[in-house]
Amino acid sequence: MYKAPVDEIAFTLKHVAGLSKAIDEGRLGDLSDDLVDAILSEAGRFASDEVAPLAEIGDRQGARLVDGKVIVPDGWADLYRQWAEGGWNALVAPEEFGGQALPHMLNVAALEMWNSGSMAFALGPTLTMGASEALAAHGSEALKEKFLHKMVSGEWTASMNLTEPHAGSDLGVMKTRAERRDDGTYRIFGQKIFITWGEHEVTDNIVHLVLARLPDAPAGTRGISLFLVPKFLVNDDGSLGPRNDLHCHSLEHKLGIHGSPTCTMIYGDGKFGDEPGAIGYLVGEENKGLACMFTMMNNARLAVGMQGVAICEAATQKAVEYAKERTQGKAPGWTGSGMSPIIEHPDVARTLVTMKALTQGSRAICYSCAHAIDMAHHTEGADAAFWQERAALLTPIAKSFATDAGVDVASLGIQVHGGMGFIEETGAARYLRDARIAPIYEGTNGIQAIDLVTRKLPLSNGDHVRGFIAELKAIADQVRASNLDGFGATAERLSASLADLEEATEWMLARLAGGDAAAALAGATPYQRLFGLALTGCYLAKGGLADEENGRDIRIALCRFAAENLIAETTALKDRVVNGAASLTAARALLV
Repeated sequence: MYKAPVDEIAFTLKHVAGLSKAIDEGRLGDLSDDLVDAILSEAGRFASDEVAPLAEIGDRQGARLVDGKVIVPDGWADLYRQWAEGGWNALVAPEEFGGQALPHMLNVAALEMWNSGSMAFALGPTLTMGASEALAAHGSEALKEKFLHKMVSGEWTASMNLTEPHAGSDLGVMKTRAERRDDGTYRIFGQKIFITWGEHEVTDNIVHLVLARLPDAPAGTRGISLFLVPKFLVNDDGSLGPRNDLHCHSLEHKLGIHGSPTCTMIYGDGKFGDEPGAIGYLVGEENKGLACMFTMMNNARLAVGMQGVAICEAATQKAVEYAKERTQGKAPGWTGSGMSPIIEHPDVARTLVTMKALTQGSRAICYSCAHAIDMAHHTEGADAAFWQERAALLTPIAKSFATDAGVDVASLGIQVHGGMGFIEETGAARYLRDARIAPIYEGTNGIQAIDLVTRKLPLSNGDHVRGFIAELKAIADQVRASNLDGFGATAERLSASLADLEEATEWMLARLAGGDAAAALAGATPYQRLFGLALTGCYLAKGGLADEENGRDIRIALCRFAAENLIAETTALKDRVVNGAASLTAARALLV
């Protein structure tokens, strides 16, 4: 059974991502180490004791559509109410609407634990948090006053409605339409698919954020508006009014995350209400909806990265426990009686340590991204601009590297279990089934690579990424100067991987400057992985260098393993970036 790694999470937040420094500098108000520890400890207890025990039930029963009603797995409605009553939905929300205004770093740490307990369950609250942030940033005062308090408290959940059957990542071709009404409201008509937690009866109301197009809107993404469309209309006194004209038409039958209802939503077909059309309220300005939704989507991408970390952690824990108990053959040097536990076999040990290195590297990358978001909010002027660029640069890497790692680590976990891993009752397969969606939704990892290369590398004319690489080089230099024997060849391997990153980065920037976007994009995904591996090595080294003796030897050993076994891949990735475009062009003839 999953047990939240509270100490490792706290260490990574404080000593790798930068939370302790921010607290010491007074950047985060009256937040203290003691409060951080208390929040993490209780989040870990709830995830381990309350969420995780219901994960298997959720996977086995799934969400069901019965007579137009979405039924969630047994025990999940009570679990959600306990979660909301604990105040977890309000961690980062503004205080004026009942939130606690705590740093994003604490929220993503809690999200990791919820998702390790049950990714399908945690998806619902994650969407509500994102919608709350978008509404707080872009909604009118009247909308915020009517809806935001109960969204922040978790009394109402929310959903994000972008995708349509013909419009996946290309939102510019969406067909959902909005019509103006004289009273200032809008009527929404259309169909949305893949809507996470789009319908259920866990809460009294669901607040849908829906992208739609006005009749006179400009073509493409410039003509998209964002609307708040509640399941039940809300009266001026805050009480619930009549049912809005929207409903769930069907639920998807999915590879994983079975307990999470993934809905096809119909807006405005006349099933409810006096006349066809779901009543919606404009969020932000007309034709500026995509910018509003990106407030939700950017943090949702980091949240999805945390799902990757969460699956890594849970799958690793399960594999380690199984490897300690399962006996098979006799490992080299085994002196015990009978067969040895498979964890004693070198190949199994290598697999498990690889899983741990990818888990901790992904965690550090995601937490560092959250730290950048916090610093952007708690600094001003040039400092705020710096941290905004850092968060922008890290977001696609955090989303892609961590979710790819989630799939890889879950697959390795099955391998450790052997044939039993392929049997559902062991639970190892669920992690892989759940993990597989994370590299796809909230912008596929290929789209993250496009974003990284074409939008994030050129920030400040490339000077931001160059400065970041210089910071990473300083970590390698610190390892070299530490004279700690346990690091082995870490300094040399880190320096080599950073040289690969630097060369690939300059090549990318040169291609973009020269107008050869096709060549740059041909290597975008290998470049993205190269960056993630280099960051993994550096952040593991930063953890080993931290001035905290408890567990230092173990952290250094993990860093050395990653440096000497994993990050050498950056050389091959650099070659794919720099030299792979021509062969891809030639090979495309195979696809005709």
